[in-house]
Parts: sequence; C-alpha cells; structure tokens
Amino acid sequence: MISVDRIRSAVVSCTKCDLCKTRLNAVPGTGANNADIMFVGEAPGRSEDRRGEPFVGAAGSRLTDALDGAGLSRNDVYITNVVKCRPPENRVPTQSERDACSGYLRQEIAAIRPGIVCILGNTAFGSILGGSEITKNRGKTAQMGGQLYFITIHPAATIYNQQLVGVLNNDIRRLAEISAMIKDGRISEVSPDIEYGQA
Repeated sequence: MISVDRIRSAVVSCTKCDLCKTRLNAVPGTGANNADIMFVGEAPGRSEDRRGEPFVGAAGSRLTDALDGAGLSRNDVYITNVVKCRPPENRVPTQSERDACSGYLRQEIAAIRPGIVCILGNTAFGSILGGSEITKNRGKTAQMGGQLYFITIHPAATIYNQQLVGVLNNDIRRLAEISAMIKDGRISEVSPDIEYGQA
C-alpha cells in the first residue's frame, strides 16, 4: 500500500490537469497518518495556495474553532481536499479536475484508514458520494464501500452566514461522539442514515 508521504510527494509534483499551470503550490493533505477522522473539503483557496497546506485561511480558522469546541485537535485528525490545487478565482472545480485528483483521495483513505470521513460541503459530497442538497443531508452518516462518512456544511459557509456557526459546531461535536463510539468498539451503535452502493 502506498504511504501518505508518497501520496504527498505525488500531489506536490502533479501535472494531471491544467490547475498545475496556475497554482503557486499544490496542497496535499496534512495531519495524523493514523487519524480516526479525516476531513475532506472542496479545494484550496488563496491562503492554502500560498502556503501549500489545507484549511489555513478564514475557513480553516472556522474549522479549527469547531474542532476545539468538540475537544478535537488538528494534530489528531487528517485534513485534505477533493482537488489539491486552487482553481482560479476560487471557482468550483470542474468535473475533469475532480476526476484527475480522485485517485489521490482514494489513496489517502486507504493509507490512513480513518474510522470516519467527514465530508465538508456540497462539492465534496457530490464528488465522493454523488450526493447533493447538503442542507438536507448535513448531520447524517452515510456508508459506501465499507467506509463510514459524516456529512456537514463547508466551514466557508459560516463566514457568509453567521447563523451556520452553531450548525457546524453542533455537527462537529456529533462527529466527535460518533468517532469515540467507533474507537470504543461500539460501532454497532452507529447505523448509517444513508447507504450507497460500491464506490
């Protein structure tokens, strides 16, 4: 099985799509290589492109606050994106860009083997599970191919709508509870709200 370090190296030198021509830095995932929880967002923004790290801008601050409120540390989780390079003007990544990066995410999940993957926002939801309507599905668990997922809003949404801060915070606390149940061997108590077919 490919290691997280090798995945990171492949991402940094990737030229699979045209985003490699406009990026400053590719943005591989960061965090604990044996994390119980993996977070997957949409794509890097301006701050992430500059620093080569995911979720280090304003949305990253909102995620960090939500993690802190749930008793989680960024050092103990793994954070990545569906697309590893910044789309120009922070536009939504195209399907071909998502497809070009999809192998990296599959490799990350296989290498880290998280108990649960937290999907952040509509783009990640659609890319990973083929889902839509994040507001209707947030706070739910889903299962596909033997992997458990948790669905919530993207932290960036809380910047534009302050009422969503509490929604994100509550969801991340629920995620932490589910992760603790899995870690304690109480996985039978975690029944997915949505079942998908094989990936």
